[in-house]
Amino acid sequence: MTNPIDPVKLEKLAEVAIRIGLQLQEGQDLVMTAPVAALPLVRLLTREAYKAGAGLVTTFYSDEECTLARYRHARDESFDRASGWLYEGMAKAFEGGAARLAISGDNPMLLAGEDPAKVSRANRANSKAYKPALEKISNFEINWNIISYPNPSWAKLVFPGLPEEEAVARLADAIFKASRVDVADPVAAWKAHNANLASRCAFLNGERFAALHFTGPGTDLTVGLADGHEWQGGATTAKNGVICNANIPTEEVFTTPHALKVEGHVSSTKPLSHQGSLIDNIRVRFEGGRIVEAKASKGEEVLNKVLDTDEGARRLGEVALVPHSSPISASGILFYNTLFDENASCHIALGQCYSKCFVDGGKLSGDQIKAQGGNSSLIHIDWMIGSGEVDIDGIRADGTRTPVMRKGEWA
Repeated sequence: MTNPIDPVKLEKLAEVAIRIGLQLQEGQDLVMTAPVAALPLVRLLTREAYKAGAGLVTTFYSDEECTLARYRHARDESFDRASGWLYEGMAKAFEGGAARLAISGDNPMLLAGEDPAKVSRANRANSKAYKPALEKISNFEINWNIISYPNPSWAKLVFPGLPEEEAVARLADAIFKASRVDVADPVAAWKAHNANLASRCAFLNGERFAALHFTGPGTDLTVGLADGHEWQGGATTAKNGVICNANIPTEEVFTTPHALKVEGHVSSTKPLSHQGSLIDNIRVRFEGGRIVEAKASKGEEVLNKVLDTDEGARRLGEVALVPHSSPISASGILFYNTLFDENASCHIALGQCYSKCFVDGGKLSGDQIKAQGGNSSLIHIDWMIGSGEVDIDGIRADGTRTPVMRKGEWA
């Protein structure tokens, strides 16, 4: 049987992840998580990391069958527990200067047939346990990166009508194209792409908008922006001084909304795949920054459980702008994976904000971030609200407006 995954492009993906995604430093440790199906990529990444001078590479694996075994055979009280010791160890590693790399690729619908109450309880327990490590990541205290591997179970979901080998090949090619490793010099391609995203951020930071106004089918939403917000996109400098690309792929520029200043209603433009459930046709209404009404044609029960995670789960932690003509949108593929689908469309995120999306964010305390409008939560869940029919205006403090996007494209 021929290998459906191009080995040369897989090597390039590993190189880009270490050299551009992480810019792994001489002597720096690396903590990696991956599905067992991604072992071929893990081996390449490990090799590239040590070639770059890594101190120690440690990988933790997940397995779909083992995950399902818990839901089908574990005692009920198991679903209120999480491996806090593991996340405490990860947080300690990050405090010691380790970098973080995650490989996504598990079947996004793996838990679709399981008890949603158990899924919700397990997610909540995991979110609480993971918070010490997640805060190091979301606050960019370290250099970190996420990439993806075309796991067969994921490929069959994205391309259900194809034989497994062909589905894997199609998903692999889509991942390589979106990740800009299907070119002769991926490192140069990423440097050019980062420069383009930086120019978009410079424009938005120069305008100092007080709010963004989204209008389109089912959408009339005003998103107030946090005081002292700063737009970010592409490469960013972590607090440890390392320039990294956290997400590969990425097409977005993003910043922090004001948690108390979001008003109006908005409809999703793509389904949200969340922890094994598909949530489709989301429609929510905001008052005073908080979601007061939430509907979905599919997965509404799951959506409302997410919104009840904690006080911050009903408020926004991120707003991101992506042109409708982005390569991922142009592919026409629904990946059922937020890392890809969010880069096909403008989006908002429920929950935790990024401290780096403030001027001098690295110097601000949690209380200062809150005072400037930043949101805090156990969750950070992106969902898509942009399309070729959505317009966006930037609104200044004096009420004057500037077109930012028209019909989904930069104005």
